Amino acid sequence: MAVNARPIVPSRIARKALSHGDGRKPQSVIGGFIALTKPRIVELLLVTTVPTMVLAQNGWPSTALVVITLVGGSLAAGGANALNMVIDRDIDKLMERTKHRPLVTGLVTPRQAVVFAWTLEVVAFAILWAGANLLSAVLTFSATLFYVVVYSLWLKRTSRQNIVIGGAAGAVPVLVGWSAVTNDVSWAAVVLFALIFLWTPPHFWALAIRHAEDYRAASVPMLPVVVPIEKTIRSMFVYTVTLVTCSLVLAPVADLGPIYWISATVLGLGFLAGIEGLRRQPTPAVSMRLFSYSISYITLVFGAMTVDVLVRHGVS
Repeated sequence: MAVNARPIVPSRIARKALSHGDGRKPQSVIGGFIALTKPRIVELLLVTTVPTMVLAQNGWPSTALVVITLVGGSLAAGGANALNMVIDRDIDKLMERTKHRPLVTGLVTPRQAVVFAWTLEVVAFAILWAGANLLSAVLTFSATLFYVVVYSLWLKRTSRQNIVIGGAAGAVPVLVGWSAVTNDVSWAAVVLFALIFLWTPPHFWALAIRHAEDYRAASVPMLPVVVPIEKTIRSMFVYTVTLVTCSLVLAPVADLGPIYWISATVLGLGFLAGIEGLRRQPTPAVSMRLFSYSISYITLVFGAMTVDVLVRHGVS
């Protein structure tokens, strides 16, 4: 595969999420509240949850449980994203890609956003506790606290490792999906968590390269802002090598077959080729192609995992 080629089989999510879910300027108050939840990011989180539930069940789990987990997870993630927008409203107005967010334009007030966010969190906790189990509800709430307190309030504005550590919150949905089915967290779930954790830095840094001037204007120390781009790309390469290795470790840990590990290998090599392409041509356009591919990568790896399980174990 040519290193500067477009992503193979880009997903619909990849095409929609190129700006990490900011989209058009909301025109109504209802649209503003919806925008607070960053629905495209929520959609991406759910892409990892259902395959995890399939793996935990070794087949298709209860459809009712899937729906409950998705609804609870969506509401919790939306609430966390709304709180993040409340915290970031001062810097959002300084960045081109976020200047139309509803708290910046005044479409929604900070008080309204906070009440809305915590309402979503309470409802999400209740849904998961009643419809799944207490463990999945607690894990979901812990992800919100980590994202809001550790990432948004602390790391984002103070550390170049902000997205590395803060990205752990985005890896929790796989633990939620697993625990909703099994009421525990096994080694396979831990490896899935590590997979998302390792994927997040190269995925987000590709976007940050494109929007480095925005982050610089807002004094947010994303890695591409505080180190030369060559060093950023080296870090992306190291994380991606570790990511691909982790994806292959999952096969024996979770008893996955050739459909999965062949797909994970090919997709991983594609990711590494994309980073090599960025090293050779470190431009915003190439970084956004890599960002798009990173979304396709995680979607297709989890999709291959689902197909592998259902082909070998059937739909129960």
